[in-house]
Amino acid sequence: MSQPDSRLSRRLGTADAVVIGVGAMIGTGVFVVWQPAAEQAGSWLLLGLGIAAVVAFCNATSTAQLAAVHPKAGGAYHYGRERLGPHWGALAGYAFVVGKTASCATAALAVGTYLWPEHATLIALAAVVLLTGINLAGVHKTARMTRIILVGVAAVLLTTVVTGLAGAGNEPETTVALDSAGPLGVLGSAAVLFYAFAGYARIATLGEEVRDPASIPRAVTIGLLIVLGVYAAVGVTVLVALGPEGTAATDQPLRTLVETAGADWLVPVVTVGAGVAALGALLSLLAGVGRTSFAMAAERDLPRLFAAVHPTRKVPHLAEIGAGLVTAAAVLSGDLVQTLSISAFAVLVYYAVANLSALRLTPEERRWPRWLAGLGLVLCAGLALSLPPRMVLLGAATLAVLLALRALTLRLRS
Repeated sequence: MSQPDSRLSRRLGTADAVVIGVGAMIGTGVFVVWQPAAEQAGSWLLLGLGIAAVVAFCNATSTAQLAAVHPKAGGAYHYGRERLGPHWGALAGYAFVVGKTASCATAALAVGTYLWPEHATLIALAAVVLLTGINLAGVHKTARMTRIILVGVAAVLLTTVVTGLAGAGNEPETTVALDSAGPLGVLGSAAVLFYAFAGYARIATLGEEVRDPASIPRAVTIGLLIVLGVYAAVGVTVLVALGPEGTAATDQPLRTLVETAGADWLVPVVTVGAGVAALGALLSLLAGVGRTSFAMAAERDLPRLFAAVHPTRKVPHLAEIGAGLVTAAAVLSGDLVQTLSISAFAVLVYYAVANLSALRLTPEERRWPRWLAGLGLVLCAGLALSLPPRMVLLGAATLAVLLALRALTLRLRS
């Protein structure tokens, strides 16, 4: 079967695509997301995880079938342009770049915080430079490095789960009192937990580098099921061993888990594992931001220079360098709480556009029922509005300014 035309190098197989998606999802989230989720949902944390998984599945099916029909770099930016019009595509593109740049900064700072807390910012900047260089070397290098990181992180998580369950009878040293969780608390926890699932979009943004675009839906589904299994195992273990009150009391729940189990020897292993997982997430995130920026530059929604492709490596090298520079600037701001909240809001906007685009697919193009896209759209809106109002307003204002600047630029060109 002949490959579709591509401006980039189609070197990724299905397994490579799964690895990149799983590497983006099993990153910093699995090590840190349980505390804020437990604070909001309490003993209903697993219900929040289930809701997040349903949202992720709806979004994944929409994204995957769109990627198979439109196998170009850019993800929902490209789908929005094709199915809804250039303005919707621009909204999705700006939401992705804003949200994932904030995620890149968060992952980079997590690397520094875990590996060398006293010099977290310096280590974060070094990680951005190193991983931008790996992405510039070619997409096959990105997939290979992500695979190596995944093996190490999977081993750490398996050891932690087994150790935590073995010591489940011990009481954690620190707990906090939690209010009874209502529906808004469960939705708030789902929004936080969804942030940890959101990496499957990385497969779709690499649409011009997958050898067989028809395999993208399969790769997305496999990656999401793997991550759901990992998150369910870790979530159950954390709740059983620490309880909701103990989980909400620590910003490093997996470290607390092994400490409570009396396995102090495992603490440095978990600490290094968390840092390495953040490296894997950052590697994949930078690749996704670079590819979306490349697609937007080709349509002149970002400066045209970012549409350049390296003549030998066939990667969007200037877009990758730009993603690294913007991430480095965000790292220097150092405000993790704000960047996380803005990232969650912007990513939900991005997937809302993806679901809206999937509603426009014809019956011949559709691989999953149409109602899944409608459910995904409603759930994305609900989770976005469950975030703190100040962050919702800030995220919406940022996207509005970018869209206004785009409109002004288009008017000046005409």
